[in-house]
Amino acid sequence: MTTIDLNAGALAPVANEVEHLALRVTGTVPGDLDGVLVRNGPNPLTGRFEGEGVLSWWPEAAMLHAISFEGGSATAYRNKWLRTQRWAQVYEPQSASLRPDTNPNVNVIRHAGETLALAEGGLPLAVSPLLDTLGLPRRHPFAATGMTAHPKIDPETRELVTFHAGWRPPFLRYGVAGADGDSIVDIDIALERPSMMHDIAITRTHSIVLDLNVGYDFSMLERGHRMPLRWDDRRPARLGVIPRHGGMPRWFEISPCFIQHVVNAYDEDENSIVLDAIRYPWFLRLTPDGRAFEDNPLGTLHRYRIDLASGLVQEHAVDALGVELPRIDERRTGRPYRYLYAVEQPSPDQMRGIVRYDWEGGAFERYPLPPGDQNSEPVFVPRAAGGREHDGWLLCCVYRHATATSDVLLLDARDIAAGPIATVHLPVRIPAGFHGQWLPREE
Repeated sequence: MTTIDLNAGALAPVANEVEHLALRVTGTVPGDLDGVLVRNGPNPLTGRFEGEGVLSWWPEAAMLHAISFEGGSATAYRNKWLRTQRWAQVYEPQSASLRPDTNPNVNVIRHAGETLALAEGGLPLAVSPLLDTLGLPRRHPFAATGMTAHPKIDPETRELVTFHAGWRPPFLRYGVAGADGDSIVDIDIALERPSMMHDIAITRTHSIVLDLNVGYDFSMLERGHRMPLRWDDRRPARLGVIPRHGGMPRWFEISPCFIQHVVNAYDEDENSIVLDAIRYPWFLRLTPDGRAFEDNPLGTLHRYRIDLASGLVQEHAVDALGVELPRIDERRTGRPYRYLYAVEQPSPDQMRGIVRYDWEGGAFERYPLPPGDQNSEPVFVPRAAGGREHDGWLLCCVYRHATATSDVLLLDARDIAAGPIATVHLPVRIPAGFHGQWLPREE
């Protein structure tokens, strides 16, 4: 795998927690944009990464970044490390044993009145709007043994659909929590071997889990690898379709691949499910000597049509463009939808540009960024409850190479090619991270 300088450019960490008020803006912030954009990602407590490559980046300490909007202004930026056991060992050793032993550095959601920072299978932590760590979740008992960083919230029932992929048999646990966070479904699903499952998809009636070609190989730790994950040609790639409220999955075999992020899924009719995802033909594949990884290919948009009656899956590539970090209007989660937003990847080590697909009209729009700049995922914020699917804004953090600072772009989701309606200029840098969420202001 190509080595990457983790301490330069968009990936470089920051060394301090800061707060800045009354941020400078070019353009006009919509007056009804009222809430906080929160971003999560790895940032070493020392302010410097050790090692090279993405596998030295992923596991570092969780840091949250928040940009607040109110009354047509960008009112504040702040960042904070989550107060975990790892954080306390550096900054507050006397309290380390009292802190949660987890590192939720991947995602953020709000459900049942609780905002959660999420880990890759580990324990989530509850946080406040000011990014203070509140401790373990109080309203989500399923999370007590860990959960995915990509649960899905049904926009109508407000149910939270999640899973935990573990290293010990039976290797997979599936759960559904009600709108209040209490558990409705909590079942074990036996797999033959542990699988790297990063995401899940839902429809109105079913959930879809991904048992694909990247799995755990613990012998890699003995050979000096930091994470025991690798591509395995011998594993079958399959989709597991589970009735939303319980029952064992039906497994549907697909061509070998890895899917890191799903876009959306929906019931096309009573016997057919459509799943859209970012597919890799292979991922984390070892070199022949087993000492290093080959460079990963780019992920591309793929569509799967699962026939529940015949047991067959039709699959095809939608586009050859390299994309990642897909987002939709989450009011369409699990339902037929029209628009998809994603980050363009000109190469495996660049995230540069925002794209929009229109499934209905077949149109494709792009907002490009200049070489050297890099951007995070575009988060869709609806203009108003009950509005049309594309009626809203995309918020996206952008690293500016020339100034080593970050901007937050506000794009009209109906016309991203027109460029930002407003740009929030931060006096600091938000390092490249994983995922974020728009949190509307709570009354």
